[in-house]
Amino acid sequence: MSYNINTKVELEQFICRHWNAVNEWIDKAQSELPQPLTSSVDVRESKFKYAPVDHNMYPAGFNNLCSKDLLNCADLFKVRFEQIKPGLKKVGLLPESHTKNKFYLDHLYKLKSTMEMAETEVIIFSPDQSLFQNSETNVLELESFSGHKLHIYRAQFIDGDFVQSESNKSFGFDIILLNNDQSIPLDINWKLVNTPVVPSPYAGWFKRQKTHHFKHYRETANKFSSHFSINPDLIQAHFSSVENVDFNTKEGLDEIAKEVDKLLATLPTSSQVFVKASQGTYGMGISVVGSGEEIISMNRKVRNKMDIGKGNLKFTTVLIQEGVETIVKYDDAPAEVTIYLINGKSSGGFMRTNPLRGTQANLNAQGMIYQKLCLSDVKQDCDHTIKEAVYSVIARLSVLAASYEMKELVE
Repeated sequence: MSYNINTKVELEQFICRHWNAVNEWIDKAQSELPQPLTSSVDVRESKFKYAPVDHNMYPAGFNNLCSKDLLNCADLFKVRFEQIKPGLKKVGLLPESHTKNKFYLDHLYKLKSTMEMAETEVIIFSPDQSLFQNSETNVLELESFSGHKLHIYRAQFIDGDFVQSESNKSFGFDIILLNNDQSIPLDINWKLVNTPVVPSPYAGWFKRQKTHHFKHYRETANKFSSHFSINPDLIQAHFSSVENVDFNTKEGLDEIAKEVDKLLATLPTSSQVFVKASQGTYGMGISVVGSGEEIISMNRKVRNKMDIGKGNLKFTTVLIQEGVETIVKYDDAPAEVTIYLINGKSSGGFMRTNPLRGTQANLNAQGMIYQKLCLSDVKQDCDHTIKEAVYSVIARLSVLAASYEMKELVE
């Protein structure tokens, strides 16, 4: 099939010149679907393409966004809150339980203060009783890496409502922002919760699969490309998947090896392939290989890393994804871009660089450094921000795919 847009340069020019039309197409498709309120998308740029390589609905890096972008996030939160409940004033923020991670606390502080800029009161609370087991009070007082003070209130779930443990008095939330990816599902019957919870609690990693996300992304990218006559290879990484895998007993490793070799046969020589656990986040459960043989001969240490993720989640399905070799560099270190989105609108981002890794490696690993990237300046005919415009569109397409995925998960 012949396309009008066949090269990366043509794609960049097209998106900048038709910025409004491209975003209107995404807006229209999104208007018919449920939206994840918060999202982050990792985008890789190679010599030949741009591709999303991961999508998270419960992002944990608001502390890496620039101040201008946080103002933009606050505006988008305000618009969405008003749609959910006119005059919405009180937000419950339900975080992860790894509160010993002081960088995560920096993120929580920034997320909380960003929503407060949207003219709301924000209370951080948790029904996870294990968080409070060494505390003599019902309020944890914590300090983040940058010295910000935070309070997390112990909560209980009674008759469809989250109440304060000390008084059984309702918090009176208008909405709950879930910032817990539920690698370990929270012990809550979400069907009984009377308050709107966003993003949907049914999109946690106990239920969600990366393989499903990328199937939806492929369909979304193909539809978008067909509408604008773009070669769809310019905006996606090829992939396949294998189920019923056990890295501990080596069950299914032959099947993964076959799929790795099959995918490599379609890619340029010396390409690499990412083998990723289909559930989970934080860069866990990822191996980068250059042949199926590397899967077969994996040592015990690597197999253990591939077997179990955050919260002792056992990985049984893997995504086998084309390794998109990054050409992006920062201070001479390989880098990739992460875009943050509020209600499906690109609202900020950062660069993840890793001087300890190569251009084909997983950069979300020990040694990574974050660099702020201001997205708020991207406009029509944006010559100086041409790359950011493309990253923004790729991330929005990824969220559109996540919306289709969410519809499926909630149903």
